[in-house]
Amino acid sequence: MLLSTQQSITQEVHIPELMDRNIRLLVKRDDLIHNEVSGNKWRKLKYNLEQCVSLRKEGVLTFGGAFSNHLLATASACKLAGLKSIGIVRGEELNVNSNDTLSRCAELGMQLLFVTRDEYLLKEEKQYLEELQLKFPGFYLVPEGGSNYLGMIGCQEILSEIEVSPDIIVVAAGTSTTAAGICLSLDEMQRLWVVPVLKSYSATDNIRALLSRTAFESDMIEDYLERVTSLEEYHFGGYAKYDNTLLDLIEESYFKYELPLDPIYTGKAFYGLLNEVKKQDVKNTIILFIHTGGLQGAKEIFQKEKRAIY
Repeated sequence: MLLSTQQSITQEVHIPELMDRNIRLLVKRDDLIHNEVSGNKWRKLKYNLEQCVSLRKEGVLTFGGAFSNHLLATASACKLAGLKSIGIVRGEELNVNSNDTLSRCAELGMQLLFVTRDEYLLKEEKQYLEELQLKFPGFYLVPEGGSNYLGMIGCQEILSEIEVSPDIIVVAAGTSTTAAGICLSLDEMQRLWVVPVLKSYSATDNIRALLSRTAFESDMIEDYLERVTSLEEYHFGGYAKYDNTLLDLIEESYFKYELPLDPIYTGKAFYGLLNEVKKQDVKNTIILFIHTGGLQGAKEIFQKEKRAIY
């Protein structure tokens, strides 16, 4: 195995307000797997890289935005595996020197192709993907964020690494691939809270779409989805949007509980967790928070806001 998830410890966080409710809060620290291939990024790339190698491809072609942790993780993982990588980047006005993320991707050997936003919208269209495959026949195509069946199966393994059985699992969602994988490993009594970081985004709809790619009957998929709650009010205005309330929470989490979070994914999910515990009057429960990584982007944001805590 290229990377080991043994680095992903389960950290218990002692928050007085939760302890007063007899709630144990555990955090699955997937951000510790690797400094660049961190969190759910490795989970979603793991089997895709194995497939790339088994098909005797020379590398991976994937997609991402200007600050994409997925692009960085792919570039780094491919470098470690001795594979080439190509990243199709949203925004033709960009270049390899536009920010630290893109510069690092290029440093790791990723070939960056900058396309218009209109072209980028075609990234899931069959004809466009077929054209890319003809243009780059030696490369294995991985969708944005690793959001395919193999990425979902990689995330299914998370709960098997937890020694205790949590009652509620909380995770942020961008593509819902991680949430879909966790959903597949829930027992009948466990519940999954999914916090979308995009505005007007239904996690349950996207999990349903991902699970429909499996051999499961529709009735079985709906049975899984009964255990899922999509908490759609904690996006803070949309993807990559944040305010001082969120930044304050992240600072408090960092200094008080030694738990680093980011304003794009994990910070929003953690805020949603704390708010929903109060709103739903949750008590006598074990909650597992999945740390999906993304701290690389957090550093840039906190430096911009002159809150350099990382």
